[in-house]
Parts: sequence; structure tokens; C-alpha cells
Amino acid sequence: MKKAEMGRLGISPDEDSSSFSSNSDFSFSYPAKQAALKSHYADVDPENQNFLLESNLGKKKYETDFHPGTTSFGMSVFNLSNAIVGSGILGLSYAMANTGIALFIILLTFVSIFSLYSVHLLLKTANEGGSLLYEQLGYKAFGLVGKLAASGSITMQNIGAMSSYLFIVKYELPLVIQALMNIEDTTGSWYLNGDYLVLLVSLVLILPLSLLRNLGYLGYTSGLSLLCMMFFLIVVICKKFQIPCPVEVALIINETINSTFTQPAGFAHGVAFNMTEESCRPRYFIFNSQTVYAVPILTFSFVCHPAILPIYEELKGRSRRRMMSVSKISFFAMFLMYLLAALFGYLTFYEHVESELLHTYSAVMGTDILLLIVRLAVLMAVTLTVPVVIFPIRSSMTHLLCSAKGFSWWRHSLVTVSILAFTNLLVIFVPTIRDIFGFIGASAAAMLIFILPSAFYVKLVKKEPMKSVQKIGAVLFLLSGIVVMTGSMALIVLDWVHNAHEGGH
Repeated sequence: MKKAEMGRLGISPDEDSSSFSSNSDFSFSYPAKQAALKSHYADVDPENQNFLLESNLGKKKYETDFHPGTTSFGMSVFNLSNAIVGSGILGLSYAMANTGIALFIILLTFVSIFSLYSVHLLLKTANEGGSLLYEQLGYKAFGLVGKLAASGSITMQNIGAMSSYLFIVKYELPLVIQALMNIEDTTGSWYLNGDYLVLLVSLVLILPLSLLRNLGYLGYTSGLSLLCMMFFLIVVICKKFQIPCPVEVALIINETINSTFTQPAGFAHGVAFNMTEESCRPRYFIFNSQTVYAVPILTFSFVCHPAILPIYEELKGRSRRRMMSVSKISFFAMFLMYLLAALFGYLTFYEHVESELLHTYSAVMGTDILLLIVRLAVLMAVTLTVPVVIFPIRSSMTHLLCSAKGFSWWRHSLVTVSILAFTNLLVIFVPTIRDIFGFIGASAAAMLIFILPSAFYVKLVKKEPMKSVQKIGAVLFLLSGIVVMTGSMALIVLDWVHNAHEGGH
């Protein structure tokens, strides 16, 4: 597996390399030394010359071993775009339905700009800190606490991503089975229960693949995931012009999935919704109890920061300015993709959009061949991606708890089963994918975008005084991240408490 892909998943080079086969696309070979990037390109960006192996800091530049990048500019843009896009795109229409078009565009713009600014901070910090590992930068800045904060945030983000993938299996697989088997009467059918299907898929497909020490071809699913999301966007745009508004929609979902846990948010039990003339008018500013989920969903959708440094390391003609150009193009492309997906999804269903957009189409269109193809493609991509996401979580846990011990199959299996069991419990008992997007976006994503890059920058970049514009900007960015995280978490918890209180009556 390429280093860029490893970084996207949060895999650190200092982890147990014995977990990888040397004959696999997933294999890699890192220096034993905690290396930072070194470049032989004497370009206009002198900061990119600061990357020297720690063991070679006392040597002159020409005595060090250089590691030129080999990935082209275009492929780096593809890799970073692929690191940004994910299951979060399925929740953006729901965010727009609870903010309005204008407020959503404002929030999307600010989150994308802030994410790009944090990339700028991260690249400068890496140059000064002399490391291309997120965890290592944390260790250099704040010792073990910093390393644990970076590792914990990346692990939480990966667990959130894995949960969102399994939520898609829980929502979509019953509908696919129903369409393929042409089933109308679904009462009491266990194989159309989303909870049972998640457990079955986890045991039959995901667990055997996750237990492998060599994941091999699964590294290619990241590219497949990006293609699936582009296909999803095209279908969302097309369906906007096929689905009329207003339209009366009979609730078939409650019969399709016979489980209270799989009942999607936004639909009352056993009640049809009517898209009236009034509800078919777009709104530009909306404030309600669900608006608090908008910023966490957006931050969840833009997290790519563990991938930034590995992609930088592999960039051909490497310089910080060149990497920022890669970042700007990737973020702008994903900004457009996210905006179009959210806008056309919202303008199709307006206030009736669910927290997982694909599921909303079932109530309107039933079994549609194009939607069926989209569902199959997305299901295949997310099912094969879950083992890839499990890998860095397992490696991180093993490294923290048993770093001095050699590889053990029983420990390898126990950690894998524990991670998968915990994630399945989340997917079964957490009511909606919105809660996963909200909680992870408000916590781990906020840490990776706002707090950690700015904190590392303030601590490690010594050449700029604290009163400089750059340092003041980083401090303000850090404070804004703390406000966003604590504010969003508080509002989300209050919404959970309110819903639990209402549900008890």
C-alpha cells in the first residue's frame, strides 16, 4: 500500500512492520529511524529542506540520504480528493435541510477554508518539527500526551468512518435484497432486518478479511469509493428532474425493515409524508434543533489531515507551495462535489430528507434500477473498505499496549473481534447515522482540523515570535476550534437528552 493511503488511514510507520507481507500492494518499507522528509530539490521554498533524519542532524546536507517524491501532481490531487470524500457526503442534504441553502453554503465555505488553513499550518509545522508523522509531531510538541491526542483522534475518526460504512449496510442492504428477490410482504423476514444483516455481513465477509495479515487488493477500494461517490452525485442530479414535487409518498420503509432500531430518522412510525406545495419551496435560513448537526457533519466530511503529510512525502518536485496547490485544487473539487450533492438532494425532498440521502429515495421511487446499481456499488465499496479501516485501529492499539511483544495470532484475532464487535454495537444501538456524523465530527474531526494543527504550530514553529501575525492567527484558530468542539458537543448532548426525555413520555 502506498504511504499516502497509509496516512489517510492513520497508520504510522513506527508500527509493527511484521503485520505486512512483502509481496503485497499493502506492504511498505519504512526506515527504522523516525524519518522526516528530505528533498534534493533546491527550489524557491527553502523550508522543504528542513526535513533531515534525526540521526543525521549533525551532518551536512550533502551527507544525508535524500528521498525524492515519485507521485505526479495530478495523482496527488486524486489521492487527496480520495482522502477527503467519504460517507459524509450522504449526510450533506440532511444538513442543508436543517440550515437552509444560504446558511449551508456559508458554513461549507468556512469549513473548507478553515480545513485548507489547517493544512497550511500542518505543512509548516512538519517542516519545522522535522517529521511527517502526525503522532510524532504530537510527541515532539507535547510529549506522550500529544502523541496520545493525535493517535486517539485518528482512531476515533476511523471508528466513526467504519460505523458510517456499516450504517450504510444496515440501511441499504435490506432494500437491495427486497428488490432483487422481488419481495412485497416483508413482515417477520429476518433477512430484511438491518441489524441482523449488519451482524451477518460482519461475520461472513468483514471479519475473515480483517483477520488477514495481508490485505492486498483491498487497497484499491479507496479509488472505487471515490468513483462510487461520483456516480452517486450524477444519479442525485438526474433524479431531481425525475421526481415531481409535490407528491404523496406512502411509507413503505416501516414494513420493509422490521426493526425499531433501523427505523430511519425523519419518518414517523407508520405515517406517510406529503410533499405539499408549501413544503416544495426552498428555504435559505433555517434554525431548529437539528441545525446543531450541520457543522459536525461538514467537519466530518472534510477530514483528510492524516493523509496530508504522506501525500506530501510522495509528491514529485516536492515543496510546500506545490503541496498547497494540490490541496487547493482538491478542496475546491470536493467543495463543488459536496455543494452539488447537498443542493440537488435537498431540492428533491426538501424538509423530508433523511440523515442518509440514498434511503430517502426508497419511499418515493420504490425499486428503481439505477438506484439499485448505485446501492450495490456503494455497498460493495463500503464493505471492502471496513477491513482497511480496522487495520490502523488494530495497529495503533497493539502498538500502544504490546509494542515490545512480537506478533501473536490470538492477540491479533482478539483485538480485531473486539473492534468489530464494538462498532456493531454502535451501529445497532445508535438510532441514526446522523448521530455518528455529529459526535465524531464534533470531537475527532474538530481535533484533527482545528485544534491539533494549530497547537502543534504554536509549539514547534520557533522562528516566528508569539506576537507575529502567523502565531496570533494560529492561536485564534485554536480557540475557535475549542469553541466549535465544546459548543457542538454540548448542543448535541442536549438534543439527545431532549429526545430521550420526549421518548420516555
